[in-house]
Amino acid sequence: MSKAVQNQRQMGGLHARGTRVREKPKNPVKTIKRIFGYMSEYKVQLVFVVLGIIGSSLSGVAGTYLLKPIINDYIVPLIGQDAPDLSGFISMLLVIGSIYLVGIICSYMYERLMLNVSTGTLLKIRVELFTRMQELPLKYFDTHTHGELMSRFTNDVDALRQMISHAVPQTISSTISVTGVFIMMLVLSPPLTLLAIAMLFIILFIIKKVGGNSASYFIKQQRELGKVNGYIEEMIEGQKVVKVFSYEESSKSEFDGMNEDLFDAASNAHTFANILMPIIGNLSYVHYAITATVGAILAINGFTDVGTIGSFLLYTRSFSQPINQISQHLNSVLTALAGAERIFNLLDEEPEIDEGYVTLVNAIKDDEGNLTEVEQHTGVWAWKQPREDGSISYTELRGDVRFEDVTFSYDGEKTVLHDVSLFAKPGQKIAFVGSTGAGKTTITNLINRFYDIQEGEIRYDGINIKKIKKADLRRSLGMVLQDTHLFTGTVMDNIRYGRLDASDEDVIGAAKLANAHFFISHLPQGYQTVLTADGANLSQGQRQLLAIARAAVADPPVLILDEATSSIDTRTEALIEKGMDTLMEGRTVFVIAHRLSTIRNSKAILVLEDGRIIERGDHDDLIAQQGKYYQLYTGMFELS
Repeated sequence: MSKAVQNQRQMGGLHARGTRVREKPKNPVKTIKRIFGYMSEYKVQLVFVVLGIIGSSLSGVAGTYLLKPIINDYIVPLIGQDAPDLSGFISMLLVIGSIYLVGIICSYMYERLMLNVSTGTLLKIRVELFTRMQELPLKYFDTHTHGELMSRFTNDVDALRQMISHAVPQTISSTISVTGVFIMMLVLSPPLTLLAIAMLFIILFIIKKVGGNSASYFIKQQRELGKVNGYIEEMIEGQKVVKVFSYEESSKSEFDGMNEDLFDAASNAHTFANILMPIIGNLSYVHYAITATVGAILAINGFTDVGTIGSFLLYTRSFSQPINQISQHLNSVLTALAGAERIFNLLDEEPEIDEGYVTLVNAIKDDEGNLTEVEQHTGVWAWKQPREDGSISYTELRGDVRFEDVTFSYDGEKTVLHDVSLFAKPGQKIAFVGSTGAGKTTITNLINRFYDIQEGEIRYDGINIKKIKKADLRRSLGMVLQDTHLFTGTVMDNIRYGRLDASDEDVIGAAKLANAHFFISHLPQGYQTVLTADGANLSQGQRQLLAIARAAVADPPVLILDEATSSIDTRTEALIEKGMDTLMEGRTVFVIAHRLSTIRNSKAILVLEDGRIIERGDHDDLIAQQGKYYQLYTGMFELS
């Protein structure tokens, strides 16, 4: 079982087999307030929404009350007459029709406005979600699956849409209707109202018992859905591995187990939620029958009249119907609150901290070596550093990188690098070799400040990198990774991703430098060929050539090549060697390579083992030492 799946299982809320942990929102009131906080910019529209809901709800209450005078004044007196005068009856029907027409207009108005409010609110939430994801440190993505994060944008946001656009206005409408109906019931008949109150307490007791069970399972359903999405995403990305190792049946088995957990949670959630409506519906029929019986007894004994009973019976139905509606919307409310908590949990994650104040600027250098900041790209870079006295100093970016007694741990427990010190002077090519897990890639991640060190210092042109803004630091570094990621778009766009203001000529020049121009020219539409599915229509070597071209167009002063040629065959490697040499000329280069032949011309080769530098020197020095590097180079010890 993969580590991601194990993490998902641990997060799923299951302890011993068959033991289910029921979780509830930690602070539903706070969550609801926060949702309404996003709607605050629509205050004017919300005022009209509330007015529309009030108008729609009260029109039904008023229309029902008019049944009393219609029966008492226009129907009962006409019973038995040979030629009854229906003009007054017709007038009352027109009045009732006008009231209901106003209710229809109000309903349309608030539903249309609420649609605008809900879509605008969700637009803001999606923007904040995506923005926060861009601000999160890599550590967060190391501990959360892609599918789990995607579910925030899909399932959780959609559940929130259902609540804002339908459940919330319907709940408000139902509340107003219940309040209005209750007042009119008191006006018509206090004794029958007491009967309605008794029935209301019974209904609320049932809602609390059944709805409470439903809430815990709806939260569980959202968590299980995120796990299933994460697993599907993982399996889709790893289909080749699945097929190579005949993992199909095992993956099906794991998916069946996770899907079964989702089925159980969804089944229980909807079972408890859906039985509310028939229970409350049947109770309302019982209430109606009891009210009709008691009302008839009161009318026979002269305590009320037929019109009052008729209106009150309709109010009885109107009294229970809003409660039915609330129970129906309970599903979406519970789902939305669970999803909203997950959304807000992501939004509340601490963003990547950046306390840097040194920025990277384009510059020109005069004959005396003085630097002047300019807007256009000149190929000369400078660190712009404000001073305490208000002045600004400029330091030319030369590519001098130094580690001074650096100790680092990813989790704070297991130390990955132990007291590492190294330096790379401007224009030098530094190579790292060693077994997997020795700390090679970790060093390059620290240069980029993807992670921050616990002890020691890393200096870039004499400046502690913690003082440099992360975006500017990373802009000064070109990286070619072993795992190349290509975006959906043209070949031209993917190369230009290295520098968005690069011209077409710059892109083509970079492709030629990386020796990618030949195969690009033979693609169906050349540089305008659209790549999809992470460049699945290209070979791994071609994809990596595009990554090298992307780094070349960025024209960075420092290059980091993490197994940059690992997926390129020997012939292709020989073709791009000259281009790579041109690319690396005048730049500080850090190289991680398993092919030791690619680093023979490095100024310094550092051999790492268990997070420590055990050997350093150029190729000839290390061969003469006949140590670990000698064993690796001569094949006496294989890199793993």
